[in-house]
Amino acid sequence: MPSEAVVHVVDDDVAVRKSLAFLLASDDLLVRLHESASAFLEDVKDVEAGCIVTDVRMPGIDGIEFLRRLRERGTTLPVIVMTGHADVPLAVEAMKEGAVDFIEKPFGDEVFLAAVRSALQQHARSAHQGAHVLEAQARLQSLSVRERQVLDGLVAGQANKAIAHQLGISPRTVEIYRANLMGKMEANSLSELVRMALLVEGSYGPGSSTR
Repeated sequence: MPSEAVVHVVDDDVAVRKSLAFLLASDDLLVRLHESASAFLEDVKDVEAGCIVTDVRMPGIDGIEFLRRLRERGTTLPVIVMTGHADVPLAVEAMKEGAVDFIEKPFGDEVFLAAVRSALQQHARSAHQGAHVLEAQARLQSLSVRERQVLDGLVAGQANKAIAHQLGISPRTVEIYRANLMGKMEANSLSELVRMALLVEGSYGPGSSTR
């Protein structure tokens, strides 16, 4: 990854900013801290190598609106969204707005650093996106109708119970279908599963969004 790559941490909690700064510095990564999305938008004018780590819930400009503003001004830095478990629907919405990943709090140091390293390599990976789309398409085609319905619910940001109610099956059955489709899609996490689903052309266009 480029030596000048900078990890921008955008969070209104000073303790979180300092903790993540220490962790990133311990992994020999350059860090810039921003107390709000507004502060980032004011301070960082030029697109540079690196990535952004931001909380989905912040006063003023929240994570979703932050992503929209970054896109509007043409900022192409990969964005990782941090979220609480109850905010997974918001995290899915963030990925629809362009976030490359989301991680649920509390998360381990290595999980966080792995997500950051992956985001810093985003530009290199984008050159191979066409191949990733074809792979994801093939995996989607291997899903059963019910597995695809469960996937639709997950991409819409629904909890297992909501998916179960909608499909008329038990939450436990949803868990089984979810495990099956994770295996078929070769996804190691919910964020990876959502990312692959969103990657496939038009599979989750306006007709599938809950907005």
